[in-house]
Amino acid sequence: MPSTSAEPVNVDLERAELETVLSSPLFARSPALAHLLSYLCEKKIAGDTSQIKEYSIALEVFRRNASFDQDTDSIVRVEANRLRKRLAEYYRAEGATHRLHITIPVGQYVPVFAQGEIPGAGPTPPPATVSGPANEPSPRPIPMWRKLAGVLFAGMVLLALLVMSNHRIPRPYVRGPSAAVPTVAQALPETTMGLPVGDEVRILAGASRSYVDRAGKLWGPDRYFSGGKPVRSSVQHIWRTQDTSIYRSSRQGDFRYDIPLKPGIYELRLHFAETFYGPEEIGGGGEGSRILMLQANGKLLLGDLDVALDAGGSRTADVKVFTGVSPSADGQLHLSFSSVRGGNAMLSAIEILPGLAGRQRPVRIVTRDVPYYSNDSRWWGPDDYFKGGQLAASDDAASDADDPEMFETERWGHFSYSIPVAPGRYTATFFFVEHRFDASNRDRYGDASADTSSRGPGGRLFSVFCNGKAILPNLDLIKEAGENRPLLRRVSGLEPNAQGKLLLEFVPTRSYATVTAIEVVAQPE
Repeated sequence: MPSTSAEPVNVDLERAELETVLSSPLFARSPALAHLLSYLCEKKIAGDTSQIKEYSIALEVFRRNASFDQDTDSIVRVEANRLRKRLAEYYRAEGATHRLHITIPVGQYVPVFAQGEIPGAGPTPPPATVSGPANEPSPRPIPMWRKLAGVLFAGMVLLALLVMSNHRIPRPYVRGPSAAVPTVAQALPETTMGLPVGDEVRILAGASRSYVDRAGKLWGPDRYFSGGKPVRSSVQHIWRTQDTSIYRSSRQGDFRYDIPLKPGIYELRLHFAETFYGPEEIGGGGEGSRILMLQANGKLLLGDLDVALDAGGSRTADVKVFTGVSPSADGQLHLSFSSVRGGNAMLSAIEILPGLAGRQRPVRIVTRDVPYYSNDSRWWGPDDYFKGGQLAASDDAASDADDPEMFETERWGHFSYSIPVAPGRYTATFFFVEHRFDASNRDRYGDASADTSSRGPGGRLFSVFCNGKAILPNLDLIKEAGENRPLLRRVSGLEPNAQGKLLLEFVPTRSYATVTAIEVVAQPE
């Protein structure tokens, strides 16, 4: 496995490693990722790292034009994340015995050529990047037969895992003490890359141009509407979203959308944000200033929706979720928005996704600004619905984890997530890991948390609340799982509040609260 200590190495060795990786079957069948890796490494080898920027990569690798806007086109971030996964997969198997390992650290695009360790040199080969002492002696040369045996063994393990995966429902899990968690709710049927597959519709109300969000999903300009008027807001920051562009435009007044859909069951997600009324807005007012009503195919979906009240304030993204939606007999979904008691109705965006009968699609969030495919082939969306706290990444690998890369990031501080859900009961799974005390991360939390006297149990205490009720009280990650060991906790029977949200609050008692990922799955009725 690679070390984070970047020792000087021979340029010829670096180029030889690059050529070996590019010629492997794993990259030969993915020319786009091979091209990206070649570009990044050649720039690094040539000492031209100042040119490894998102804009340059977009133009030179993905052939975007000079008007490339990273706010509306996330192709570089998405493909870089795919490349990190592909490299990790390569060095877990075919490249496990290589002298050099190539990595793309999270949060940057400059590749690192780091010394690798040979499987079999220790009791159990850790599965991901971890810092080691700089003065550690080099391992003794390993006979070629042992290297070949190691590669063969890794291939046999991967084949066995593949066969096993065909006989069980895949889900992220961890080994050791942290695996002692309640039984997960019945898994939903899903495909390799998401659930379920079908046509998706995304419309930016009042907008004249498209937008690609941080998850790599395309939102089209306003269409299928009649009535109302487009309104553009100059507000820059909107709470509980990383994609503020979705909420800066809206359609307002009395209006309707007639959206053509294929027959089937859909999940409808309506997006709102109050950017005109509120204590800091030019329109004054706030709660009670804008109230609207919504009908779908002639049936009432929302009555007297107060956008500012529902979101918990102005300048805050608000999402309403409706399951079991289908087009009418004419093949269209008819959405009618009406103003109530004087305030203009408004809508920021419409999202229509292939639905599941009688339940909501799972919500999976990982604390990073790009999507993530976990080792069980599930798609995790980038951080969303949050307020407060900060993102951070760690170089210290999670031990005893089937997917250590997933635990590289966290949101820490005093923060909350307001996750929109349809009526029903839900199981929430929380992913934690205690990275706080490793040397590379200690400065992040400030001097008070760097006190080594708090490195043991009780060094960090926090609670998780759902809609005001403590569901995970007094969490002590060191006590329950140990340092750098993942911990999963599942809580079932959660129900949305009156605003249709699971309001998950992470409240610190000592030091800061933290979380790596959150999964919310509808329970069977």
